[in-house]
Amino acid sequence: MATPDWSAIRSLPQTPLTRLFAEDESRLGMLSADVSGIHFDWSKTHLTPQAIVAFSAIAEAMGLAGKRDALFAGEIVNVTEGRAAEHSAERGEGAPASVVRARGFHSRMRALIDAIEAEALGPVRHILHIGIGGSALGPDLLVDALGRDMDRYEVAIVSNVDGVALEDAMDRFDPQATLVAIASKTFTTTETMLNAESAMAWMTEHGVEDPYGRVIALTAAPDKAVEWGVDETRVLPFAESVGGRYSLWSSIGFPAALALGWDAFEELLEGAAEMDRHFRFTPLAGNAPVLAAFADLYYTQARGCETRAVFAYDQRLRLLPSYLQQLEMESNGKRVTVAGEPVTWPTAPITWGGVGTDAQHAVFQLLHQGTHLVPLEILGVIEPGDGLNEEHHRQLLLNAFAQGAALMTGRANDDRARAYPGDRPSATLLLDRLDPRTLGALLAFYEARTFVNAVLLGINPFDQFGVELGKEMAKAAGQGGLDFDPSTTDLIARAFP
Repeated sequence: MATPDWSAIRSLPQTPLTRLFAEDESRLGMLSADVSGIHFDWSKTHLTPQAIVAFSAIAEAMGLAGKRDALFAGEIVNVTEGRAAEHSAERGEGAPASVVRARGFHSRMRALIDAIEAEALGPVRHILHIGIGGSALGPDLLVDALGRDMDRYEVAIVSNVDGVALEDAMDRFDPQATLVAIASKTFTTTETMLNAESAMAWMTEHGVEDPYGRVIALTAAPDKAVEWGVDETRVLPFAESVGGRYSLWSSIGFPAALALGWDAFEELLEGAAEMDRHFRFTPLAGNAPVLAAFADLYYTQARGCETRAVFAYDQRLRLLPSYLQQLEMESNGKRVTVAGEPVTWPTAPITWGGVGTDAQHAVFQLLHQGTHLVPLEILGVIEPGDGLNEEHHRQLLLNAFAQGAALMTGRANDDRARAYPGDRPSATLLLDRLDPRTLGALLAFYEARTFVNAVLLGINPFDQFGVELGKEMAKAAGQGGLDFDPSTTDLIARAFP
């Protein structure tokens, strides 16, 4: 099994960004791309032609092209669990049989949505979506980003097992007009099933005649859903080969498809498929997800950066950093190779971020003048999402662009407290507009980027065993079957005397 050789990357000259621009007039064109209504600009990163050649050599040695083909062919790429990873088939790019199966599941979902809209399940004004992790983060992002003006339904996405989260939704909703969507790949997820049981109790207490008749199950284990009490006609399956954090394209996207309308959901899928085709067929030097991964790996492997920050200069994308945290850190936060050997190089950086311009008054002090080097990603949207005077949006975008420029150029000052060192990298993603198609393309870009990172790192991005131990210990603690350390034992005793 091949392992990456970072020596060529680590030996590259660390030329300041301003000098890279001064020495190469073609830099902007070489390090920017336009795909699916999104402009990508990596010119303010330290990528150079020499770096791209070196990374391309690593990509060839690690078999990126073949592994990309295997991914889209529906072959087993999740080796630890013996599975394919077929989220792209949900948008029509994958093994033919898997694409046909996904279209069948989508047709079933659309038919159920049509029935709900015709009030076959009774009046529906509220949608209570219960899930956690990938079963909640994707739908929450879609509804929040695209549903600001929707008047079809009121949607609440509940993930936290903290009862306050569920109670907040219950306090707002009329149980007689609420549809409950339970999203769980296995239909056994502890937090989700506890919240689901409490939702059923709430509906029963408020006189809903058939609360289970108001439930839609979104799962890869339909038998478990039926066993729990969901009518088989209200179970929306998806394939076992679709991972949770890659599942918003499947029936997990049901609340968005219902609330935003089926046409919007289809546009989301087509935007993602357009990015899939770009990723599959574009040479590495002009391939947006590949170049983004090259930049990511340059900073982790050559500069020792341990974090990556994402700032959305658009309120509608405020949930994107949280979505990316799971996608990137659950996928690539690994310490063994695909072959099961210990990793001796950095893997995923810590993803974090926020919303501009709020973040400028909170964390940008460290980014400009702190001792940490943090690669930034700045997202903006050309078409405003508000109906106020244009100065709001103008100031928003000017701030986004100015931050990237300021981080790169810095400013000298004899007073060291007022000096900015500069040479701090940022990438910019500028969307023409925020609509289902461009959002679909954007999220598919991040998925492909995560995959490229994993291949070049020599790890498996499709398992997530690291989430299990703490949950197992919590379950054992609840059953009194585990001896903890003195600190944990004391905390449990204080909380449950």
